[in-house]
Amino acid sequence: MRVPLLDLGEQYRALAAPIRQQIDEVLQSQRFILGPKVEQFERALCDYIGTKFAIGVSSGTDALLAVLMALEIGPGDAVITTPYSFFATAACIARVGATPLFVDIEPETFNISPEAIRSFIKKNCHHANGVLMARDRQAIRLIIPVHLFGLCCEMDTIMEIAREHELLVIEDAAQAIGAGYPQAGEVTSAGAIGDIGCFSFYPSKNLGAAGDAGAIVCTAENLATRLRTCRQHGMEPRYHHQFIGGNFRLDELQAAILQAKLPHLAGWSAARRAAADFYREEFSRRNLGDSIILPAEPYRERAGNHHIYHQFVIRAVARDELKAHLSSNEIESEIYYPVPLHLQECFFYLEHKEGDFPEAERAAAETLALPIYPELSREAQRFVVGKIAEFYS
Repeated sequence: MRVPLLDLGEQYRALAAPIRQQIDEVLQSQRFILGPKVEQFERALCDYIGTKFAIGVSSGTDALLAVLMALEIGPGDAVITTPYSFFATAACIARVGATPLFVDIEPETFNISPEAIRSFIKKNCHHANGVLMARDRQAIRLIIPVHLFGLCCEMDTIMEIAREHELLVIEDAAQAIGAGYPQAGEVTSAGAIGDIGCFSFYPSKNLGAAGDAGAIVCTAENLATRLRTCRQHGMEPRYHHQFIGGNFRLDELQAAILQAKLPHLAGWSAARRAAADFYREEFSRRNLGDSIILPAEPYRERAGNHHIYHQFVIRAVARDELKAHLSSNEIESEIYYPVPLHLQECFFYLEHKEGDFPEAERAAAETLALPIYPELSREAQRFVVGKIAEFYS
């Protein structure tokens, strides 16, 4: 049996008619850039996330980049973030001339550790004229936590630290649209917890476009206005440029496709959680606890959308050999991420070395993503777990 890591074909077949209708409407209108479909999708996204403003942009990477540019983050500034994530998070910080300040992750969730943030600030930073400064005299302006694999970071403590030191919090929610976080007796959606949220609609995301697309959400009107200007080269009014922005506009075609898919997202997330629960049952039945550690679910009893399982990531003994075994049985799997960011060649100038962030390095060496998507059959899941059990037998 062949089991892909992700299969978008069935999703498209179920929505082919409404998606094609949306595309036809765009083609008939000949409005391709920032038209009514973008505006409709932005309003729908606000309703879904629970924020006042949404700004459609060209990708999740450009969402981060536009935020940093709009906030005028640049040389002399520093941003606290995780070394265990997709490259774009730290790359955007470096791209505007600021310095990524890495802190380690929690071993259970793979998300940035609030206690590591607090420890880093205590050991390496001081205040000067009300500004938090790093040892190299950089002004620390932001914290960018990444809600990895569909699970929110422990945001209460992160927000507490940020307010204590007058830092903004930019949520990288590229992998976590719709994930819930229990907060003050209520559940808040990923992206609506901090000051700004950034999303990716890359085709493989839980809500995927037919190409690159992204969005930014926030509650401050002045910031939303500046971000809308930033996505059009800092232009407002036409041909008058207040500042240097970028070409970060969301295509009308992508917005139309996303608009057709968004009403189904909650159901897809529930189906992913059901698949995750079935994996847990099968792993328990096979008594694989000595070889496999399953994903953490710290908010399960306090939030319905406690995890949206963009990926189902396990820790595995002999991970690389297991991956090869699965591949030989036509089961796709993936390693997210084999080299933590602080050890990437392009960040050698930060002068980190192996052992600086041991939990990130351990996750890079031990984790493996198994197939998960809403339409994944229970037969396929039994086959996956059976082959894993075969490997460890």
